[in-house]
Amino acid sequence: MTAAVVTEAVEQRLEQFFAERIDRARQIGPLYAELWEGLRRSNEGGKRVRPHLVLAAHRAYGGEEDSAAITLAAAFELLHHALLLHDDVIDGDLIRRGRPNLAGTQQAAAEAAGLPPARAQLWGESSAILAGDLMLSSAHTLVAGVPAQARAEVLEIFDETVYLAAAGEQADVALSVGMLDADPEGLMSVMANKTASYSFAAPLRAGAALAGAGQQITQDLEAIGHQMGILFQLRDDMLGVFGQEQLTGKSALGDLREGKRTVLISRAEQLPAWQLVRHLFGKPDLTDAEAERLRSALMDTGAYEAVESMIAEGRAELLVRIGESGAPRSLQEELARLTWRCTDRDA
Repeated sequence: MTAAVVTEAVEQRLEQFFAERIDRARQIGPLYAELWEGLRRSNEGGKRVRPHLVLAAHRAYGGEEDSAAITLAAAFELLHHALLLHDDVIDGDLIRRGRPNLAGTQQAAAEAAGLPPARAQLWGESSAILAGDLMLSSAHTLVAGVPAQARAEVLEIFDETVYLAAAGEQADVALSVGMLDADPEGLMSVMANKTASYSFAAPLRAGAALAGAGQQITQDLEAIGHQMGILFQLRDDMLGVFGQEQLTGKSALGDLREGKRTVLISRAEQLPAWQLVRHLFGKPDLTDAEAERLRSALMDTGAYEAVESMIAEGRAELLVRIGESGAPRSLQEELARLTWRCTDRDA
């Protein structure tokens, strides 16, 4: 199954899901229906990496491309959607994928209806929180519909990854506000729990488990997904500071204004060049010129080069690990391609 076919199959399942929920919501009221319409719109345009991993692992271990696999793949996309909705509220972001996110559109609608700014903001944030809750619940509902012989194992995988994602999100916030020290070990733990688990390790494990693969296979895939997810997040953190907004779809100032603690920042913060500009890091009204000073300091301290080296070395190690994994050749090739996509990208 090609990437295009995977995308089409998952899109059809997601469209069916949203159409059903919107029809039900219309029977409750127009505001609730609009919330679901907004959810459908905000779900458009993603990379669909998680569904692709579910289906690639499922197919590689003998599973057929049946409705259960497609539904499981869609469930991981809904989980991703849920976590993004909540993450944007936590970060105070109103933009996602280069356009207003659900909180942003709901806030704008409230302002257009005449609400004062503070009330409109409350409406937007409340809508996004509720929407995230709905996506999380719906994802579990879809997973619960997989065939009985695999249901318990797949549900356990899914529950564990939600549990870890929440731990990772909490730790990420704790690092930003100063409740935790930003040591390298802690930062790697955040990346593993917040991103690697639900985005890479769990989709691979769940897809293989649905096909009936044994525990050793799913554990091996989990280790590969864990390493891939960390590399993905390292690149994502680099793009959060050095990326181009028109390509990433995110503000180039957001992470710097938030004071987001990353491996990139931890590499720089003990060096003299960073001390000269550290007062700018986490400044809510950071200007473009001040952001450039921070970027220059990250270059001057060698932090930029150090993280690029980490990504390159980690990629080489992961490609070797994939080649020696014993996974079917088709899956090895798919994982190798994805490793390059995760690490050599500008969006």
